[in-house]
Amino acid sequence: MVSPNPYQQYRHNAVLTADPGRLTLMLFQGAARFARQAAARVAQRDIPGAHEACLRAQDILLYLLETANTEMEVGRNLASLYDYMYRRLLEANVKKDRAILEEVAGFLEDLAHTWERALKQAVAQQAG
Repeated sequence: MVSPNPYQQYRHNAVLTADPGRLTLMLFQGAARFARQAAARVAQRDIPGAHEACLRAQDILLYLLETANTEMEVGRNLASLYDYMYRRLLEANVKKDRAILEEVAGFLEDLAHTWERALKQAVAQQAG
């Protein structure tokens, strides 16, 4: 019998126990990581690998788009941004365009940093 990979088990448990804010941060980070992987694989001329990584980033953006609370202005703005990034990833995947992948990865990393700061501020406010 094969024992589970401890790292995969840790990641699985982290996702299952994360609060919604932390889960959103993990989604931003994951999508950025997959977009960067796709860009690297395009540079290596690994077309199937680039396609797979791009699809994973696209799947995350679709999930974010579908779950955005568009009843609030900030949710509508985020939904528009997710839609833009999703369409850019589609274009990048078709053209295997590294520059577009880097652009989207940068947006996602900026979102992740901003979201992480907001989470820290919320925790600080609750503690204070």
